[in-house]
Amino acid sequence: MALSVSDLPAMYTLLSNSLSGDEALRKPAESTLAQSENLPGFCSCLMEVITAKDLVSQADVRLMASLYFKNSINRYWRNKRDSSGITSEEKSHLRQKLLSHLREENYQISLTLAVLISKIARIDYPKDWPELFSVLAQQLQSADVLTSHRIFMILFRTLKELSTKRLASDQRNFAQISSQFFDYSWHLWQSDMQTILNGFSSLAQTTNTNASHDDLYLTCERWFLCSKIIRQLVVSGFPSDEKSLQEVRPVKEVCPLLLKAIQSLLPYYSSFGERYQKHFEFIRRACTKVMKILVAIQTRHPYSFGDQCVLPLVMDFCLNKIIDPEPEIMSFDKFLIQCMSMAKIVLECKEYKPIMTGRVVDENLVTLEQRKKNISGAVAGVLSSLLPNERVVLLCNVLIRRYFVLTSSDLEEWYQNPESFHHEQDAVLWSEKLRPCAEALYIVLFHNHSQLLGPVVVSILQEAMSGCPPSVTDITSGLLLKDAAYGAAAYIYYELSNYLSFKDWFDNALSLELTNDHPNMRIIHRKVALILGQWVSEIKEDTKRPVYCALIKLLQDRDLCVRLAASRSLYFHIEDAAFSQQEFSDLLPVCWKLSFKLVEDVQEFDSKVQVLNTISVLIAYVGDVIPYANELVQFFQKSWEESSGESLLQIQLLTALKNFVVALGYKSPMCYTVLLPILVSGLDINSPDELLEDSMQLWEATISNAPSMVPQLLGYFPSLVDILERSFDHLKVAASIIEGYIILGGTEFLSLHASSVAKLFDVVVGNVNDRGLLSILPVIDVLVQCSPSDGPQLISSTLQKMMVICLTGDDRVPISTSVKASAAATLARILVTNTDFLARLASEQSLSTLLQNAGFSVVENILLCLVDVWLDKADNVNYIQKKTFGFALSIILTLRLPQVLDKLDQILSVCTSVILGGSEDTTEDESSSSDNMSSSRPQFPSKEFRRRQQMKMSDPINQLSLENSVRENLQTCANLHGEAFNAAMARIHPAALAQLKQALKMT
Repeated sequence: MALSVSDLPAMYTLLSNSLSGDEALRKPAESTLAQSENLPGFCSCLMEVITAKDLVSQADVRLMASLYFKNSINRYWRNKRDSSGITSEEKSHLRQKLLSHLREENYQISLTLAVLISKIARIDYPKDWPELFSVLAQQLQSADVLTSHRIFMILFRTLKELSTKRLASDQRNFAQISSQFFDYSWHLWQSDMQTILNGFSSLAQTTNTNASHDDLYLTCERWFLCSKIIRQLVVSGFPSDEKSLQEVRPVKEVCPLLLKAIQSLLPYYSSFGERYQKHFEFIRRACTKVMKILVAIQTRHPYSFGDQCVLPLVMDFCLNKIIDPEPEIMSFDKFLIQCMSMAKIVLECKEYKPIMTGRVVDENLVTLEQRKKNISGAVAGVLSSLLPNERVVLLCNVLIRRYFVLTSSDLEEWYQNPESFHHEQDAVLWSEKLRPCAEALYIVLFHNHSQLLGPVVVSILQEAMSGCPPSVTDITSGLLLKDAAYGAAAYIYYELSNYLSFKDWFDNALSLELTNDHPNMRIIHRKVALILGQWVSEIKEDTKRPVYCALIKLLQDRDLCVRLAASRSLYFHIEDAAFSQQEFSDLLPVCWKLSFKLVEDVQEFDSKVQVLNTISVLIAYVGDVIPYANELVQFFQKSWEESSGESLLQIQLLTALKNFVVALGYKSPMCYTVLLPILVSGLDINSPDELLEDSMQLWEATISNAPSMVPQLLGYFPSLVDILERSFDHLKVAASIIEGYIILGGTEFLSLHASSVAKLFDVVVGNVNDRGLLSILPVIDVLVQCSPSDGPQLISSTLQKMMVICLTGDDRVPISTSVKASAAATLARILVTNTDFLARLASEQSLSTLLQNAGFSVVENILLCLVDVWLDKADNVNYIQKKTFGFALSIILTLRLPQVLDKLDQILSVCTSVILGGSEDTTEDESSSSDNMSSSRPQFPSKEFRRRQQMKMSDPINQLSLENSVRENLQTCANLHGEAFNAAMARIHPAALAQLKQALKMT
């Protein structure tokens, strides 16, 4: 039933009740509104409530109506098959109504309307709403400040929404909008900027701080919105010049004035602080936002930004603010961060690096690359003039001596929350905090000028160490400078190692720092921990042992931040290719104890994940874990219980637990008390995909390292059917799990789960691509090998599909050839080990139907068709498969079919090549085993590996003599066909016949 104007009073009552604190009124109202959302006219009623003049004072009800309206747009505006949606007539009415209600006085309601207009525009513009921007442009011409502000809110939201559409037609539409609005927006921006500066000038001179300045502030907000619109138009309205090298004209026009706006606003920053708080906050936001806009423009249009009238002005301004800021700017962290971000992206911009290429051969033909080289050379020259050696050295000194130094607020933050302070150093946060941002800029600066700055950094380091010996315990400027210098040396270890010997540094300074246990030394201890992790590649054999001991000592520090830094550095050392297990082995007991204690002590999610990573690599790379198994089981039990609801933390636990299972190897049942409950909970198909993936990898490791099958593991197998029925995303690991069950469980497994195995193979074969088939076909071959009598009967439907693959598959690409060859080898094995079954299967009517549906015309015996595949793919398989082909072809010789003689030459040729080709080494590199890990500890064959070897050795294909089989079956063929056989043998080339006699040891 459609809603109409008559329903407005009821709609108002429902909206009003939905805001009630009385649950008896609120719950029924919310339920009724939710049930009405998809009714025709619902949005129109809401729109009438929002725009009703007599409800202007009822802002809460109107805001609730706007929120329901927005939610309905999200759910029902785009017509869906399972929903009636909103009719075209109602949509047209709503679009007109929205554009007629632009002067909304309530800010929150106007913001919500702007958002929902942008959502509609994403779907309807330009096809169903072509007039959107022309109406907005027309309204702007005669709008007052409030209306124009609301229109710019709509424009900004809509442009932001449309700019994310990636189709070429959508980008062309956006370019047209940009050309339509840029000039007007830019002129208004300039006009508002002048109005703001005039207003600020008056404010600075007035003594009446209580006067209302609402109109000026509204202009400020409109200018701010206009700035964001300019950004959208310049950044998204033009193709990036990075590839086209086409100059983006607005960049040269806009950027100098954006910079000038910052320069004009900053003088009011200090004077407005206490007198005009609202305008002071605007200046903070405006300067930061405009600098962000400059960063965005440079990133999008680096060549246009590199023009002489843009880059030198902006870069010089940023460098001056970083090196010599006014006193009031020193505390303006967000603005300084943007200045540093600009300097950083310019210094690391690849378009500004000189291109080392040869000279153009044809001087009259200037290629795109040559133009890039010319521009890059010019910009590199500009940067060289902006950053002479003296300024580079000065900037390096300023970054280290001023911005790296911990402030009193830093130390207070560290004291209050050491975990949070530790994670502040992570790369993902470098652009949010001033010191990490300065460190990021320093790294880029050093990389660009390493030969110049290497001695400078070493000099600062030596000055700091001599000015603050390890015995100093007071938090002095000297100690804080040493902390900063240590950090500077840590971040650029890859270059600084040319100027600084780590061994000398460690022996004469770093190790001595750890002898001072005063609480204030946490500042230096944290940096020592950082250095030991960063410099891992430069630590030689004779220093490894003392470094490992130092990290263990740091793990015992009283400060949580220091311990976390030590744990991270320990992770880097253990994972390092040059890790010395011998030097670390006696430190393991205390290392486990300290790591478990650290997990208990930390509270934040990031901290737990970090320590878990360290524990995981300890398990994986550091020798025998059996002595610590009980402690690890308790650790996993407690950690899993505490990780409830934290899927990312559980993923880390699953990875560590998998490493634990692999490390235990034969003794993995020691951890089943914790492992099996965790495994069964992770295999729920409703688990998050990433959790399911790690759970399956854990399952695979469990099966691979199990010494025997236990009832619980047997009971988990049906879960695999549910998982693969839902998705083939985890097929590769699922195939390994199935194979493990077949090999480990044997007849007990097959008798219990025969139907599940059959269903799994039937679900997969015929429904996955070639890559998926290459994962599952070897598993089918293992089943046939382990159960030659019952296995083929169990999966007869799957085997018929494999016959279809062999006879109809497209093998014009290598992967398809591999699929056909693998399927053919399994069918050949069945013919060898269960001849009667394959003969019956090949003659079934259901197979003929499948082949006909696949476009294969059945004109002869199916087995003879398979013979052609075996002959064709003999050179595309490994030795065992080729020998299997040989046995199958030998059996074909016993068929009473005259067509066999037509293929006799080829059959004997394949058999001869197998016999004379020798035998394959039956050993197998365990590196292919699923439980092998790239680790420095000794590797021992897993139970599964040994089972595989045993199965391979007992394989009839390995045990039987192809030579005897061919000799006997060739005699049978002669007896069956008589003179026709002799005639066929006579047609064989003498050289081939000689090889045959050699292979069969015939005189």
